Amino acid sequence: MADLYIAGLWCSAERGETREIRCPADGELISTVDEASSVDTIKAIDAARRAFDHSEWPTSSVHDRSDLLHRVADLLVENKAEVARAETLDTGKRLVESEYDVDDIVGVFRHYASTAAEDAGRVIDTGRLDIRSRVVREPIGVCALITPWNYPLLQTSWKVAPALAAGNTFVLKPSELTPSTAILLMRHLEEAGLPAGVGNLILGAGPTAGGPLSTHPGVDLVSFTGGVETGRRIMAAAAATVKKVALELGGKNPNIVFADADREAALDFALTAVFLHSGQVCSAGARLIVEESIKDAFVDELVERARRIRLGGPFDPEAETGPLVSAAHREKVEAYVARGLAEGATLRCGGARPDDPELDKGFYYRPTILDDCKSGMSVIQDESFGPVLTVEAFSTEDDAVATANDSIYGLAGAVWTENAGKAERVASRLRVGTVWINDYHPYVPQAEWGGYKQSGTGRELGAAGLDEYRETKHIWHNVRPAAQRWFGGGE
Repeated sequence: MADLYIAGLWCSAERGETREIRCPADGELISTVDEASSVDTIKAIDAARRAFDHSEWPTSSVHDRSDLLHRVADLLVENKAEVARAETLDTGKRLVESEYDVDDIVGVFRHYASTAAEDAGRVIDTGRLDIRSRVVREPIGVCALITPWNYPLLQTSWKVAPALAAGNTFVLKPSELTPSTAILLMRHLEEAGLPAGVGNLILGAGPTAGGPLSTHPGVDLVSFTGGVETGRRIMAAAAATVKKVALELGGKNPNIVFADADREAALDFALTAVFLHSGQVCSAGARLIVEESIKDAFVDELVERARRIRLGGPFDPEAETGPLVSAAHREKVEAYVARGLAEGATLRCGGARPDDPELDKGFYYRPTILDDCKSGMSVIQDESFGPVLTVEAFSTEDDAVATANDSIYGLAGAVWTENAGKAERVASRLRVGTVWINDYHPYVPQAEWGGYKQSGTGRELGAAGLDEYRETKHIWHNVRPAAQRWFGGGE
């Protein structure tokens, strides 16, 4: 077994430690992988540093980098079944969801393969005929890429594809819970012809394997997707060497439904917004904010539909959603619901593990709706990252906006109304990075993704997502230099 990839070689962890990877749906052993220590991570950083400083990769042709990304996309298409199955076994999500994810991942690689060369810099008019002035974009250097467990390979593609398109080298550390598709991706990169040292893979826990990524002086940028507490620690650790930091830290996202919304569509999407992948989505619409005049009837219908959601394993064709990622995470969700009830929320459905004995071995939790919630409650202010919907009421447009913005987070949100003017007014006032109008969850790699406030810094995807991995340089060229005689010492 050799699951770490450092300097173009597959190798085992220096200290010989391993970790068992088990499927959240039934606890079955999937694989045993190497568990890196800080020693391994420093080796990977050094390899990436050498490749950036001494190889031709950073100055390679944009067309060559584009061709490599297209080859990776081709390999992902060719091996879609294997990749989707590996993602499903690690996360417990339904196979059909993983298959959709692989399609999106291919789209991300192709997008950056096609757009990397679009920004060739710009020429500056200085008003002087003897000066050639231009602004160019260059790779930032060694990038530490730290990815989460909920969409392991998709979130990895959002980082790896633009990092390579820009000419950087990287060290990738996926979540210790879901490493399988990161291993497969590195094998595809190797097969596609990625030069040794340009891409490196470390597996293991954040405090040990991940620790040096935010402190080591050889790292120029840290891109992290995960929880806000970890993001704060990374930002603080990176400050000592003034690294560039890009953070996507999740959210507690408002889904606003006005009385004039298309009722059937709003009900359907309210379920998808929060219960897709058992709520383990950073942009999940976990805060339902409904106009008072329709609130009771709307929530009554929503509760009936939520009760009918069928839980099941990743290969169960009847299942509509799956388990949580681990026993520890399920316990956090249970504690979150208990706090909400203690604060006065009303349990409308769920709030417990399923009673189906066939699901006992997995980490399942029933879709849960908490009604009568108020802004000061922990279930409104904190992210559950589970299948838990909180319900709030509003009376006016201003009230809806104020309620939605009453959060430390600002990742995403939605507005449901048939009034186009109202929709645009509310969308413009929401302090979030993505707003859906009469929709929820879709994204495209051409459009930026990221949050306001404590949902993070920087952006992924789109043009700005590529810019995160580039430095800006101004080159001033005097084509007819002549002495200025500012000081009188010369002849």
